[in-house]
Amino acid sequence: MDKSLTKMLAGYQAFREKYALGDYSIMEQLAVHGQKPETMVVACCDSRVDPSVILQCDPGELFTVRNVANVVPPYESDEKHHGTSAALEFGICHLNVKHLIVLGHSQCGGINALLHSESLETHNDFISNWVSGIQCESPSVDDDTLAKEALITYHKNCLSFPWIKTRVENKQLMIHLWFFTIKEGQIYTYDAKEACFVPL
Repeated sequence: MDKSLTKMLAGYQAFREKYALGDYSIMEQLAVHGQKPETMVVACCDSRVDPSVILQCDPGELFTVRNVANVVPPYESDEKHHGTSAALEFGICHLNVKHLIVLGHSQCGGINALLHSESLETHNDFISNWVSGIQCESPSVDDDTLAKEALITYHKNCLSFPWIKTRVENKQLMIHLWFFTIKEGQIYTYDAKEACFVPL
């Protein structure tokens, strides 16, 4: 058995001992009472950027959707498949989360693919089209700057969903734009008044 699988199996056993065994197991309570997270996170698929690990959350605390480049697409009511939009609808309209965090990060492969599509080489059936909605006004912008700018676009896209806009206006929902730097392990949050990202 290779080392990575051995480590995962040991991790699974540790998970069982911490969350599933005993008289007051968190998993049993979640099964009985259902999920009631107050926070939803839209994050990237990048294996280095796991919201539950970064924020040290237990099962049931975060409702999370992950996709390449943590894209929040604009509201589109049509017959196409909208995985992220469906997750937003479920989290906001059915689970009634109070916080929506859009979590970008440094060294994002999806952002890099937007700026350097040639890096995808042989396989590019979906990736370029998926990230094409990210606005790139300057051809000389670097990956991390564009990843931060994309968060501003995603905020606008969030407000294109009528049921998100209404909840924000009624102060039932807060949207947070966070940028995680992998090397530092630091989150920066967008300060709308200063129009810049500051350490969380």
